[in-house]
Amino acid sequence: MSAEQVSSLCEQLVKAVTVIMDPASTQRYRLEALKFCEEFKEKCPICVPCGLKLAEKTQTAIVRHFGLQILEHVVKFRWNSMPRLEKVYLKNNVMGLISNGTQNILEEESHIKDVLSRIVVEMIKREWPQHWPDMLKELDTLSKQGETQTELVMFILLRLAEDVVTFQTLPTQRRRDIQQTLTQNMEKIFSFLLTTLQQNVNKYRRMKTDLAQEPKAQANCRVGIAALNTLAGYIDWVAMSHITADNCKLLEMLCLLLNEPELQVGAAECLLIAVSRKGKLEDRKPLMVLFGDVAMHYILSAAQTADGEGLVEKHYVFLKRLCQVLCALGSQLCALVGSDSDVDTPANLGKYLDSFLAFTTHPSQFLRSSTQITWGALFRHEILSRDPLLLAMIPKYLRASMTNLVKVGFPSKTDSPSCEYSRFDFDSDEDFNAFFNSFRAQQGEVMRMACRLDPRTGFQMAGEWLKYQLAAAVDIGPMNSQNELLCLCSIFSPSFVQWDAMTFFSESVISQMFRTLDKEEIPVNDGIELLQLVLNFETKDPLILSCVLTNVSALFPFVTYRPEYLPQVLSKLFTAVTFEVIEESKVSPYSLATVCYSTCIRCPNFEMLYNHVKQLLSNELLLTQMEKCALMEALVLISNQFKDYQRQKVFLEELMSPVANLWLSEEMQRVLSDPEAFISYVGADNKIADPVLEDPSGLNRSRISFCVYTILGVVKRARWPTTLEEAKAGGFVIGCMPSGNPIYRNPCTEQVLKLLDNLLALIRTHNNLYMPEMVAKLGETFAKALDMLEVEKNAILGLPQPLLELYDSPVYKTILERMQGFFCTLYDNCFHILGNAGPSMQQDFYTVDGLASQFLNSAFVNLNNIPDYRLRPMLRVFVKPLVLSCPSDHYETLLCPMLGPLFTYLHVRLSQKWQVISQRSILCEEDTADDNPESQEMLEEQLVRLLTREVMDLISKEDGVHAAAFSLLVDDEMMSTDVTPPSSAELTELGKSLMKQEDVCTALLITAYRSLSWKDTLSCQRTTTQLCWPLLKQVLTGSLLPDAVTWFFTGVLKGLQTHGQHDGCMAALVHLAFQIYEALRPRYAELKAVMEQIPEIQKESLEQFDSKLLNPTLLKVADKRRKDNFKRLIAGCIGKPLGEQFRKEVHIRNLPSLFKKVKPSLETDVLENNEDGEGLTALFEP
Repeated sequence: MSAEQVSSLCEQLVKAVTVIMDPASTQRYRLEALKFCEEFKEKCPICVPCGLKLAEKTQTAIVRHFGLQILEHVVKFRWNSMPRLEKVYLKNNVMGLISNGTQNILEEESHIKDVLSRIVVEMIKREWPQHWPDMLKELDTLSKQGETQTELVMFILLRLAEDVVTFQTLPTQRRRDIQQTLTQNMEKIFSFLLTTLQQNVNKYRRMKTDLAQEPKAQANCRVGIAALNTLAGYIDWVAMSHITADNCKLLEMLCLLLNEPELQVGAAECLLIAVSRKGKLEDRKPLMVLFGDVAMHYILSAAQTADGEGLVEKHYVFLKRLCQVLCALGSQLCALVGSDSDVDTPANLGKYLDSFLAFTTHPSQFLRSSTQITWGALFRHEILSRDPLLLAMIPKYLRASMTNLVKVGFPSKTDSPSCEYSRFDFDSDEDFNAFFNSFRAQQGEVMRMACRLDPRTGFQMAGEWLKYQLAAAVDIGPMNSQNELLCLCSIFSPSFVQWDAMTFFSESVISQMFRTLDKEEIPVNDGIELLQLVLNFETKDPLILSCVLTNVSALFPFVTYRPEYLPQVLSKLFTAVTFEVIEESKVSPYSLATVCYSTCIRCPNFEMLYNHVKQLLSNELLLTQMEKCALMEALVLISNQFKDYQRQKVFLEELMSPVANLWLSEEMQRVLSDPEAFISYVGADNKIADPVLEDPSGLNRSRISFCVYTILGVVKRARWPTTLEEAKAGGFVIGCMPSGNPIYRNPCTEQVLKLLDNLLALIRTHNNLYMPEMVAKLGETFAKALDMLEVEKNAILGLPQPLLELYDSPVYKTILERMQGFFCTLYDNCFHILGNAGPSMQQDFYTVDGLASQFLNSAFVNLNNIPDYRLRPMLRVFVKPLVLSCPSDHYETLLCPMLGPLFTYLHVRLSQKWQVISQRSILCEEDTADDNPESQEMLEEQLVRLLTREVMDLISKEDGVHAAAFSLLVDDEMMSTDVTPPSSAELTELGKSLMKQEDVCTALLITAYRSLSWKDTLSCQRTTTQLCWPLLKQVLTGSLLPDAVTWFFTGVLKGLQTHGQHDGCMAALVHLAFQIYEALRPRYAELKAVMEQIPEIQKESLEQFDSKLLNPTLLKVADKRRKDNFKRLIAGCIGKPLGEQFRKEVHIRNLPSLFKKVKPSLETDVLENNEDGEGLTALFEP
């Protein structure tokens, strides 16, 4: 085609590209222009000359970029059909563009450089090394032309490594050929990269101070940056010998560059990758050169310089990298010292520890947290932990931790130097809060490790800090309307954050001291002195008081040495529990209850403690429900130490007497049995004038909550002794099972079982509250009382909980929220009781008359109206524990009658829910009225997804950890990791019992196979790997209808269509389809008809696969190869990610193999002709 035609076509293309990129173009013109350009790339025979003309330097950057895109398209999609001369022509012209077809390095657009390097890499992937052996020489020649060409060569080498090694975006044989050739030439490539880096850095340093030569210096700097980026792409995978060659020349250069501001980030990146390398310890020994004087000097000076210039983003990024380098160095040190590699503790360990401590004390909370894992590894190390230098560092580390534990640095605040850094690292206060909580927990672990080595120092510091806080004045910080009135701390008050940090510190170090020191070494006098100070401290601030009580709890072990302090401790504790604050402080009782609980269970004098608690419980208004519950649970736990059945039974009877009297009263029976009476009793039918302060029925609700909390506490905590001898001696064992296992009795059984009828009545009543006629009876104020709490919605949607000032937002602001919280907690706790009853009371619970029918008439009543967010906890906390703990001799009488109807119902419910979701997704394009990301539809869909997982978890097995109704009889660890479980997997006895019931069997099979195409990846993978095949195998011996078989097989193929884009799901589904086809194809020819309907299936290949399958004598191929062949057959129905569905396939042909493996011919006479056995040894000669 003539030059005029090329020019004419190029003019049209320039106009089209201009229209596409012009913001003022109409959508119609833009689409027409786009269509013209795409059709040109696909169909025009003169793409190469047009692309080259458009890529000329005289064109604008946008046009040049399009011209280069045309050339890239040609290489990617037409290369295989191009004549050889045309390939050579294109290759030469592209190399010519690199040579003299681009602007100067400082002027050229980065996207032009990027696409040009992409074109060369695409050609390399198709032709090198077989058809383009001189490629590396050509790149070397180009690099000698100047900085512009050298930078492009760096881009080419980097992209080649990324495509071949990192992302592996080409066929296996081509990848192997290229990677092996790269490896063979790596010495030259590394030498070239290092030389390029060194030369350009030297030039840059020479010229950067000369203003006249600044452009030249910047060009050299650009090349240096490109060389570092390219090195980073290779250091991760090349042999360690290249990194450590010439006495670690590369590492030395990188350390030098840490002090070069323009190059330091790239150098730190390379250094980090090198120091993070794994592999043989012997290969990593040279990395210890970084502990030498020179390397340490450069690392330290670079850190000091970067930190000394204030908070600049570029310098801060560099500090993060440098911190990571020091962490990685610490990991290498821990791996090498004390191993077989004969590495001694480095002489500069002290210098390293000092520099590392500098990062631990940096204002940035992120940098502080980055060092914790390495500190932990050092304190744990067998040899380094005994080094005097590290031991001398422990007080400094603990001192730094005292500062780091203080919760400051919120991005929205300005009360700490950390805040400025946090604005770089965290998007919101919620993000920072989540990070800090994790950081603090990590610090606690490392502090305990440090105190294991030096427990006295930690205790001494804790004592000093505690004394300081006890003497310090309270600073509540900036006032707001509420705490100004009360003069109380909020969670952000300076005093509270200090108290909170000190409390965490003292808890961590004191508990570790008691675990580490021998009894006679404990500093009892110092501990008692601290305890006296804390006991004498008085405060009316609830937040500070909670910290004081936690310190009492931490110091409580000292009381075992001085029992005379016990009355004083209990007095302090129970006075605090009942203290009142002026006005309504709205303080959550959680911390007070926790401290009471943890202290009480360690109390050596039970009678004294019990008398205190009885006095408190006698006043109904004195304690909150949580405090009552915590105290009673503590008493029950202590009573377990009686190890005397009769004594504990009498005690529990006395403890539960008030609850039994209230729970079994006529009024309570009437309330619990009648939904309308229940609504009235709890006040949900009222219209409240002041929804914040007025709550006339609060006491009634607290009575019900108290009863349920108490029953739950007793059922959860009352237990027999752990050792069989003690249990027998205490009267807890009443016989043995046929298997020889002892039968225990629980001292709480009699008390709990007499309360069971009313508990089931309450559950039935609660379920019936969701009936439309009952919902209509709710008062105007409480119309949404049965709805989800906001905190539940946020948890389901994965939204962070907002951080709130304590007094600005109490736990439940209005009576509606209190009512919602009451219903939610009550529902959960009732099912927790039933879920714990089996493990707690064992045969006494499972042999209750008509238990299955009682459950069906209470927990499973009115399920159609029960929302998903209430059904989920029922399955999780009641049904699953009941199934897991039920003995096999109660399967037929309890579980089968109960689970049969439940599974049948759940199958129908989930099918309907997913059908609605599928229809909604089809219609969503037409109707987008609500674009709110937290809309009701999104919430409902996520709830269905979570409910599905709960159901599948109930009838399968979760990650080999929780055995459930259908636990497969296979190794737990293998089930948790293997995508394809063995075909020998079996159902448990319970599974087999349920599968004997036809309706349950049908429901389970349909639920399992239909769920494969529901849009929930986790459920799909779990069901495929753990449930589908064992269920189907159970019915294979019967006479399955052909329609049922094709439905199962089609269900798996539909699952592949839905989830094929996820590798884990795809592998499991392919394996399942293969299992079904292999097992059932000989009996059901209909399966072949299903296969023939798969898009793009190769009929000849299918016939071949089928004939081998039906003829057992031909089945010689290994199982893996047969599965691979099967996967190729069904490839047409395997779903792809949206981004790949319309992507044009790139085909890269294999070239003649570089490394042919010659199979040695095994001569039969080698053995026959050598009677003395010499022939046999010849077979094993290299």
